[in-house]
Amino acid sequence: MAEKPSNFLTEIIDADLAAGKVKEIHTRFPPEPNGYLHIGSAKAIWINWSIANAYGGKFNLRYDDTNPAREDMEYVNSIYEDLTWLGAVPNGGIFYGSDYFEVCYEYAEKLIREGKAYVCDLSREEMQAGRGDDAGKPGTPSPYRDRTPEENLDLFRRMRAGEFPDGSRTLRAKIDMASPNMNMRDPAIYRIKHVSHHRQGDKWCIYPLYDYAHPIQDAIEGITHSMCSLEFENHRPLYEWVINNTVGGEFPKQREFARLNVSNTVMSKRYLRELVETGIVDGWDDPRMPTLCGLRRRGYTPTSIFEFVRQAGVAKSDNLVDMRQLEACIRSELELSAQRRVAVLDPVKLIVDNYPEGKEEVFQLPNNPNREAGDDSTRPVVFGKELWIDRSDFFEVPPPKFKRLSLGSEVRLMGAYLVKCVGVDKDADGRITAIHCEADLETGNGNPADGRKVRGTIHWLSCAHSLDTEVRLYDKLFTETNMNAIPEGSDYKDYLNPDSVKVLTGVKLEESLAEAKPGDKFQFVRMGYFTPDSKHPGVYNRIVTLKDSFTKTLNQK
Repeated sequence: MAEKPSNFLTEIIDADLAAGKVKEIHTRFPPEPNGYLHIGSAKAIWINWSIANAYGGKFNLRYDDTNPAREDMEYVNSIYEDLTWLGAVPNGGIFYGSDYFEVCYEYAEKLIREGKAYVCDLSREEMQAGRGDDAGKPGTPSPYRDRTPEENLDLFRRMRAGEFPDGSRTLRAKIDMASPNMNMRDPAIYRIKHVSHHRQGDKWCIYPLYDYAHPIQDAIEGITHSMCSLEFENHRPLYEWVINNTVGGEFPKQREFARLNVSNTVMSKRYLRELVETGIVDGWDDPRMPTLCGLRRRGYTPTSIFEFVRQAGVAKSDNLVDMRQLEACIRSELELSAQRRVAVLDPVKLIVDNYPEGKEEVFQLPNNPNREAGDDSTRPVVFGKELWIDRSDFFEVPPPKFKRLSLGSEVRLMGAYLVKCVGVDKDADGRITAIHCEADLETGNGNPADGRKVRGTIHWLSCAHSLDTEVRLYDKLFTETNMNAIPEGSDYKDYLNPDSVKVLTGVKLEESLAEAKPGDKFQFVRMGYFTPDSKHPGVYNRIVTLKDSFTKTLNQK
C-alpha cells in the first residue's frame, strides 16, 4: 500500500473505519467523455486513486456518458489513456453510466409508482422560473405536479417509446418546492433527447441526468466515499435522497473538496474546445494547453503532476495555484534524471584559426553531474576547426559584467580548450557571420597550466557533427494570472498571450540526439529542459527553463 495522504478526507475515512461503518474503501473517478482531461482532473484522480491505494481498497473508472449529444469515443479513449499514463490503474473496474440505463429507468418507475416523481410538460425556462431564485421564498409548483401515478407512468413509458419531441417533457423528482436548497425543488431527473448514443445506439431517447444517475451508480458499485469537487456540496441532499428512495441501504458518503485552479489558464471544457475548434491551438494536446495530453506532449511526467497536486493540497476553500509551482516540480525531477546534451539555439560560426585543418578530436562531456559516476557518466563530442556557438554568447563590445566571449577576451569552451577572440566576419548589413579565435592548445582539459582565470564557459558544437532541428519555446497561454476573475462580459480570448510560443529554426543539436524519441527528456545545457515533439518529427519542445525564482520563494516561506 502507498503512503496515506493526510487531509480532511482521510480523517473522515479513518473515522468511518474506526466506527465500523465501512470495511474496504472503494472510490471512483466519474469523468464525462465530452472533452479531454486537464490538470484539474488530475486532482480528482489523485484524491480518489491515492486514497483507495493507500487503504488497500478499490478504485473505479466510470464514464458519465448520460448526455449523448456531447460525448464521443475519441474522449472515452483519451480518458483511459490519460488515466493509465498517470498510473492510476482502476483496479475496481471500468464502467459506463450507460451500463445502468435500464436499472435507472426501473428505479424511475418505482419513484413514479410511489408518488415521488412526475412527468412535467413545462419548458426548461418555465421550470427554472417556477423553482425561483430566492432560497427564502418558496417556488411555484408545476401545474403537472399532481398527476396520478398511473398517468405519470403512462406518459413516462410513452417518453421512452419516442412519442414526444425533445424538450417537450421531463420527469421530475417530487421533493420540496419550498426547500431553501434549490437542488431539492423538484429537480428534473430524465430528459428527452432523440440522439444516438455512442454505446447504446438508438435504443434510448430518454436519458437520466447526472444528479439522478450518479448516486444510483455509486450505490450499485459499492462506492464507500464519493469524493467530488466543491460545486456539488449543495447537491449532497439530493444525492442522499435519490439513494434513499431507490437503491436504499447504507448509501455512499459524498464529501467535497475545492477544485484546482491554476494561474494563467482556463479549465472550462467549453473554452478549451473552442480553442481547439477555432485553430488557436494545435489540438487538445497542444503543449500550451492544461490538458493531460498537452502536458504529456510538453514533456511533463505523471510524478511531477501528482507531486504538484499533492503540494497544492486538499482543502474546502478555493485557491489559485501558481503555474510556476508545477514548473518547479518537473524541474526538480529532471535535474536529477535528465541527461545533458548540447544545443545551440541561435547559432553563429566560431572558427579556431590555429587549429589544424581537417583535424578532429573527441572530448568527453558529462551526461548528468548530479548522478553517480558510471559507465554512462560521459559521452563523446567531436571537436573541429569550425564550431557553432550561441550568438548571445558573443558581444563585440560587451555590456557590464558580461563573462562570455568578446573581442580580445578569453573563455573556456565547455570541456575543451580555452579560446581567445581575435576578430569577426560581417555581411553587407553589418551582421556577424563568423567569429575568429585562437585556442590555447595546451589546455585540452580546460585548465591552463599557468593557472590564469578565464571569464566564463560557453557551449559549442562541431559544424561537421551537428543536427539541424526546430525548437519551440512555450510560455503561458494567457496573460491574466486569474482567468476566473476577468471582468464580466469580457472575452477570455482577449487575454491570449501573443508570445505563448516562439519557433526557432536552424537550431543545432549534438549527434547523440539522432536516435531520441518522444518521451525522452534532456537538459540542453544552459538552455532548459526539452523533449522531442510527438506530433512533428525533428521538433523539440521546451518543457521548462532551467531556473525560476519561484522555488526560491517557496523555500523562504
